[in-house]
Amino acid sequence: MANLNLLTKTSIIKKKMSAGWLESFFTAVGLQKLTYHWQALLFATLACNFTVGFSRIISPILFPKSYKQLSDRKRLSWDIHVVSLVHSVAITALSVPLLLDETLQKDKVFGYDEYAGNVYAIACGYFLWDSLVSLYYVKQFGVGFLVHGASCFGVYLFAYRPFLNYYGAAFLMFELSTPFLNLHWFMDKVGATGSLLQMINGVMLVSTFFFVRLVWGIYMSYQTLLSVLPVLDQVPLFLQVIYGGANVVLNTLNVFWFFKMLNAVSRRIPKNGQPKPPKADIKDTISSGESWEDINGKKND
Repeated sequence: MANLNLLTKTSIIKKKMSAGWLESFFTAVGLQKLTYHWQALLFATLACNFTVGFSRIISPILFPKSYKQLSDRKRLSWDIHVVSLVHSVAITALSVPLLLDETLQKDKVFGYDEYAGNVYAIACGYFLWDSLVSLYYVKQFGVGFLVHGASCFGVYLFAYRPFLNYYGAAFLMFELSTPFLNLHWFMDKVGATGSLLQMINGVMLVSTFFFVRLVWGIYMSYQTLLSVLPVLDQVPLFLQVIYGGANVVLNTLNVFWFFKMLNAVSRRIPKNGQPKPPKADIKDTISSGESWEDINGKKND
């Protein structure tokens, strides 16, 4: 019994020493709250990889003809779309409570909540996985996708300073349009191009994209500015540059993507009874001009 108690006490001491070392490290790099969430971040990254494996098992069963006739690169794109679909549904559902969180509402700039930390750990885990996949397949996907994933990872990682925990959830609402975007992509691959189902999905895609990315996105950008300005002297210059630049670029891209999306969806509307065929997959056209829907079906944020 004495030996068991000694082992228990030794184990507790080791855990405290480990936690202390991690806390010191994360504090030193300015991400002190990550001390309590790095495990969830890594778990989310591994879960994305697990989802790819699950897709490779279940997709041939659910779509035996469509999935099996795809090339290896297009199957990879399919699996990545599955991860994107799962993540977008999960992260939007988990983010909604943060918009109602009283703690974060009281301090929208520097407030912190443990639940918020776990939600952002899932988002960071996904973007970390996204960055690693883009790095591994950089020749197929291009450097742009790697920069995109790494940038998103970095922006949400700074939430653990803590910083903008409330508004981080507001911008994760962008993902509400992603399921419709992924479904639009899948319908092209299963031969449902120009179908009534795809047309209905297209209406939902355009509507959600317009309201959550343009109307809601621009409004929340303005609200973020109003919240940050009174405490701007407390925000490091590098964060001002990173978040300010990212905000301008993202809103500009959303406007650009919206009009490209309208064109992409209109191309699926049957004309004279025959819908136009979809453009080639992103991985086959990366050097000659990829289709907007393929890009965003893979990389939405």
